[in-house]
Amino acid sequence: MTIENALYLVPVQLSDGDLVAILPAANTLIVRQIKHFIVENVRSARRFLKKCDRDINIDELTFYELNRHTDPKDIASYLAPLESGLPMGVISEAGCPAVADPGADVVAIAQRKGLKVKPLVGPSSILMGLMGSGFNGQSFAFLGYLPVDSAARTRKFKEMEHLIVHNDQTQIFIETPYRNNQLMASMIKSLPGHMRLCVASDITGERESIVTRSIKEWSKMTYDYSKTPTIFLLYK
Repeated sequence: MTIENALYLVPVQLSDGDLVAILPAANTLIVRQIKHFIVENVRSARRFLKKCDRDINIDELTFYELNRHTDPKDIASYLAPLESGLPMGVISEAGCPAVADPGADVVAIAQRKGLKVKPLVGPSSILMGLMGSGFNGQSFAFLGYLPVDSAARTRKFKEMEHLIVHNDQTQIFIETPYRNNQLMASMIKSLPGHMRLCVASDITGERESIVTRSIKEWSKMTYDYSKTPTIFLLYK
């Protein structure tokens, strides 16, 4: 399998599940032929590549780190190998690169430069959570992280409630795993009891759980999503 001169967006598993069961075999065939990677974290990228193929010689690879510490002025230079005719890969910490991910910045530069971009098939917690929720998949919004400040977060809940009721739009958001339970408590306290909440946790992992209940029902349930990657969806 010969690959093109392109910027390949390489999905990563969402959990520690079996790689073969989560990602297409074709992804590994492509990864084997790439020597230059733009990654969110070098250590986790190396670990992922070794999972793809233990025979990959990591020392032959070049990594460019792209995360919140990266100087925006440096990002365009990362694409030099691609501009010289060599394929490159983008790898995030989990899921699909450039979706709720700093990789979007380098993809935007590649598009402006007219360079070819090729996203590969892989798991997205946003879409998989939506698929399993039973909520509106025709109109939805991903909001990323909600405000930490309690007053600002309450205002955000009101905004989401308005969009759900008046625009018939599913609202999707995430939280830092160790604050998942606090977010649940805030929603139970602030949102109408009839509103439905889907909690999709450890997607594709051994403890995968996708549960949709009303806020009133959640208030009577026992749960613990602390330290587990989780995505939250709200709908009427």
